[in-house]
Amino acid sequence: MEGAMQVETGMAVGMIPPAAGFGPVMLDVAGKTLAPDDIRRLRHPLTGGVILFGRNYEDRAQLCALTAAIHAERPGLLIAVDHEGGRVQRFRSDGFTRLPAMRLLGQLWERDVLQGTEAATATGFVLAAELRACGIDLSFTPVLDLDYGQSGVIGDRAFHRDPRVVTLLAKSLNHGLLLAGMANCGKHFPGHGFAQADSHVAMPVDERELAQILQDDARPYQWLGMSLAAVMPAHVIYPKVDSRPAGFSKKWLSILRRDLGFQGVIFSDDLSMEGASVAGDALARAEAALAAGCDMVLMCNSPDKADLLLAKLNRKQSLASADRVAALVPQPGPEQGMSAADRWNRLQDDPRYRGALDIVRALMKD
Repeated sequence: MEGAMQVETGMAVGMIPPAAGFGPVMLDVAGKTLAPDDIRRLRHPLTGGVILFGRNYEDRAQLCALTAAIHAERPGLLIAVDHEGGRVQRFRSDGFTRLPAMRLLGQLWERDVLQGTEAATATGFVLAAELRACGIDLSFTPVLDLDYGQSGVIGDRAFHRDPRVVTLLAKSLNHGLLLAGMANCGKHFPGHGFAQADSHVAMPVDERELAQILQDDARPYQWLGMSLAAVMPAHVIYPKVDSRPAGFSKKWLSILRRDLGFQGVIFSDDLSMEGASVAGDALARAEAALAAGCDMVLMCNSPDKADLLLAKLNRKQSLASADRVAALVPQPGPEQGMSAADRWNRLQDDPRYRGALDIVRALMKD
């Protein structure tokens, strides 16, 4: 990231001490409140984060109570969500703004470049400000995949076919996130847009040569540079480069670190997905992802597999990885101690938020 900054929403990113006592596993919770098994998992030293889903949401008051309960069990634990906009938006009611699919921003760019970048910044700000007001630290966004028009799972989640447009719109969206005190996570490295299969239910394969992938799909990761805080590799096999999916490939993650100069956090994609099955059982998948260079692995929708990782994973998070993950957790600011309702009301009175909201709502009406 391009340095931490204090913002009026009350949070800064990138300025907290090493996350001693936190581990490399991000898992989920079963429902809208914490069950005893959830608490047991949260307290485990290998747990380093929690990801929330639509099933964890009823309304804002309940969501705020849930995130407060998670932080009460493990202060400083990273709470994340997939909340991109369009069809991937976990919270859609009780005041949460309906956010555009990223393709709409690319289409706006085609009509007016500056209006497109303005709308991208506004979208990032609204997205992050609303999540931060409810105690969520990070959204796994933006999607940096190119829109080849042939991947159903990516589809309108992508900004554009041109990597230059993707880069500049993502940079604007990331700026909006940062203004609201949130880091970012680009996905799915080096690119999922060309492969047609959905890695949730199948094993996508991209037969292109390394040079072509680096020239097109991977360019946003290079061009975003220090403004990119985290990256999630794809569960896609690129057989001309490596027989393993990118998230389990030392070669791909070395390209990301060494050749593209990425210094942030590498998250695995969900290890319960079909695209991860080539790496073996749940434990083997986690070990392979961490050995390849991931800082944190995600195990979602599979409490039995999460329990297996917590019981048997024999790889502790390095101090460097802990520092990188810790830099994603916002610092407490002026809103610390406020009730959830007061935080939300304060947000509604923020002129920047109101201005950004007008831009997003106008885009959604077009």
